[in-house]
Amino acid sequence: MGTKNSDLVANYEATPQVANDAALLHGVIRVAQGTIALAAGDSDNDDVVMLAPIPSNAVVSQLFIGSDTLGGSCTFNVGIYTSAGVVKDEDVFATAVADAGAMADVRFEAADINTAGKKMWELAGDSSDPGGVFYVAATMAAAGGTAGDMSFNIHYVVN
Repeated sequence: MGTKNSDLVANYEATPQVANDAALLHGVIRVAQGTIALAAGDSDNDDVVMLAPIPSNAVVSQLFIGSDTLGGSCTFNVGIYTSAGVVKDEDVFATAVADAGAMADVRFEAADINTAGKKMWELAGDSSDPGGVFYVAATMAAAGGTAGDMSFNIHYVVN
């Protein structure tokens, strides 16, 4: 029977020890959370709901989102935008999430499992860290048209 060490274990066992990125081992979890009251006109197709600014060098470990019934056949994507409102990847985290859902972790709904530990700038498709923040956002993929609440709870690590 063989044993395969992750990079975290290999770095820990190395002589001399190799420091791991704090965002990957022993980092402090930070939270961005809230509720947004959406008006009837805020859930039309391609409307964007900016949820929270997350540092570009942060690792998002969990991303919970849920909403009231927003009408019609409302669905939304969860992705990344620049702080200037430019889309980087509209559905990097989740695609066509149905409204009227309880809070659910959608961090890996669309993202491949091999993106665990990736920083926001990597998930945004950048080749290097631009610094600053990216916005996590919900983009309506099918029109709703009814007022309601959207809540989110984003866990991320940056040290």
